[in-house]
Amino acid sequence: MEERKYLGIDWGEARIGLSLGDNVLYIATPHVVVANLKEVLEEIEKEDIDEIVLGYPRRLGEGEERLHQGYLIFKKQLEEATEIKLNSFDERLSSKAADALVGNKKTKAPRDAVAAMIILQSYLDSIS
Repeated sequence: MEERKYLGIDWGEARIGLSLGDNVLYIATPHVVVANLKEVLEEIEKEDIDEIVLGYPRRLGEGEERLHQGYLIFKKQLEEATEIKLNSFDERLSSKAADALVGNKKTKAPRDAVAAMIILQSYLDSIS
């Protein structure tokens, strides 16, 4: 099996959390927090990413999916800027789960990168 590198993305208006993983160990790790699409694209190139997993913001209890306009713009621009396969994956509760992980501000990775790790790990678990 050929090794594939994955980038998990937790999109937010102010910050974008990134995580890394692969299909050898199937383990996601927090990477960095960036501010915009340009920085995401730089990380994709720097890390030689094969596949992207973008957290899909769905709200609990809503029958109809309502996506934030900024998310839709970000997703479209990301798709247009790269030919790398892009998977949308449910991110419900990823930020709450990130907050629950043990650690303090000095020892814990940034919340957004941890949320991206949770999204990517859930995706990797679903394909392994």
